[in-house]
Amino acid sequence: MAIFSAPDGTGLAFRLSGSGTEPPVVCLPGGPMRAGIYLGDLGGLSARRRVAVLDLRGTGDSEEPADPATYRCDRQVEDVEALRKHLGLERFDLLGHSAGASLAVRYAARYPQRLRRLALITPSPRAVGFELPVDERRRIMARRAGAPWFAAATAAYESIAAKTATSADWAAFAPLYYGRWDAASRRHQAGEPGQRHGAAARIYNSAGAFEPETTRAALGAVTAPVLVLAGELDWIASPAIAARFAGLFPDGHAVVLPGAAHYPWLDDAPAFGSAVGGFLA
Repeated sequence: MAIFSAPDGTGLAFRLSGSGTEPPVVCLPGGPMRAGIYLGDLGGLSARRRVAVLDLRGTGDSEEPADPATYRCDRQVEDVEALRKHLGLERFDLLGHSAGASLAVRYAARYPQRLRRLALITPSPRAVGFELPVDERRRIMARRAGAPWFAAATAAYESIAAKTATSADWAAFAPLYYGRWDAASRRHQAGEPGQRHGAAARIYNSAGAFEPETTRAALGAVTAPVLVLAGELDWIASPAIAARFAGLFPDGHAVVLPGAAHYPWLDDAPAFGSAVGGFLA
């Protein structure tokens, strides 16, 4: 673990791991506001490249900021830029997962010239104003019909959609984040409560965090190659959303992993490593 200072003086932590002689891939976790440890080794990506996983402010080993308003996504862009400078990189590879991809996109819109490659893994579409219709979400979920947990999960979704969900509803819904609800997925999910900063998460996506129309226009200036990776079974960043997302970039490409959902490196590590590792190579 290493510590550097954000522009406002907040101490931010990142973990550098992996091997190779190339500069590290900077990885931004989602959640939103979940400690970067949940990314693990990204399906073996660290065996191909060095990776620097940032703990966003207030999560993991990073300090709480003096001003909680700085948890908002757009206000953390300069934290990413500070890490680039700390690592001494003129241009770098950036990877964002889920809500972390929103931060990666906001960074790309502000600093397009700093990117060498950009990988957006099952990205939240909030930053660019895309929304997956509810009927499409239900259609994707219905592909899991027959699983022993399916009826409880889909009932829980109705409470989530109505914004009346309890913690029990979220627990019942958890299998739909994974392509396989096996022991590894259960362990991964069990770690979330201790890794996620709930109060900060509510601020991260709050009003003003995103300027979708402006951001979409700015992404046209990103000349770096961009990978948008979707899981076939992901009800957040569906394959259709990934294709639209990739189309915002001059050199954007969408890849869909069969049988994967929102954590594709857990669902199919070899395919994930091939797609993302190959892209970043």
